[in-house]
Amino acid sequence: MYTLKNDSLEVAILDPVADRARLGTRYCTGGYIFNVTDAQLGDLMSGPTFPDSFNVFDGQGIPDSFNLSPLLTGPIPRHPHQPIPDVPRDAQALVLGIGVCDLDTSTVVDWCDWMIDASEAVIKLSTLHMFRGYKVELVRTVSLLGRTVRSWTQVHNLGRPIAIRWFPHPFYPHPDTDELVKFNTPVTFPENPGYVMAPSGFISRKGWPWRMGPYQALDHTATTNLVVMQKHPKLGLVAATCSYVPAFFPIWGNANTFSWEPFFERGLAPGQETSWWIDYEF
Repeated sequence: MYTLKNDSLEVAILDPVADRARLGTRYCTGGYIFNVTDAQLGDLMSGPTFPDSFNVFDGQGIPDSFNLSPLLTGPIPRHPHQPIPDVPRDAQALVLGIGVCDLDTSTVVDWCDWMIDASEAVIKLSTLHMFRGYKVELVRTVSLLGRTVRSWTQVHNLGRPIAIRWFPHPFYPHPDTDELVKFNTPVTFPENPGYVMAPSGFISRKGWPWRMGPYQALDHTATTNLVVMQKHPKLGLVAATCSYVPAFFPIWGNANTFSWEPFFERGLAPGQETSWWIDYEF
């Protein structure tokens, strides 16, 4: 693992090669934050099976994922507005941040190679994906400044058109209160078995302790970037700031952890690039 460290925090980041046993077809292999540890209080993040076990699908810490928008193979249209013919799907696809994957068997056929530049405060991981007409530069940067961990992503499309559907999956330990999370923009959701809106504006647990993992999509009309206030058992309250307005926006939790997943969605024509970031404040 790579480590970012100062007097307050230590950030563990998976090595895309040495830690490959902890990686699979779901989470980005570069910039995977495995845990954040306070010098006095210990581990600050959790996971669906943490601390008892680990598996590559559930993960832990602060992983992120492009896997819901695999770049499928097939004919390249002659014109950007010409539809791609309906042809039998090839099981192989390019998943950004991972490499070429077999979607039918959920295995990695060809892992991407990362160039890594690491210091005590910043790690930058860069890769160039090339696969059947796709050519995508991806840069992931994780930095530590004081008690703020920034996860920054840059995508530059150099090949055929692509659609990005990316989400972070930070796993927080459950707080001592039923109140979980509050956002800078109002959210609504229908009646459900896992969550209720408290008078304080925090989304709260319902039916606790949970036997299942309640998943709930949130509705919002935000026009500005997302700010999150998250209850925490060791720090009381932590925060996060996203540079973007969420598209699809679900929350999920189980008996061990709670998470929010604000999706970033963007289409990129050849030559276009985009970037976004999240600051996790502890």
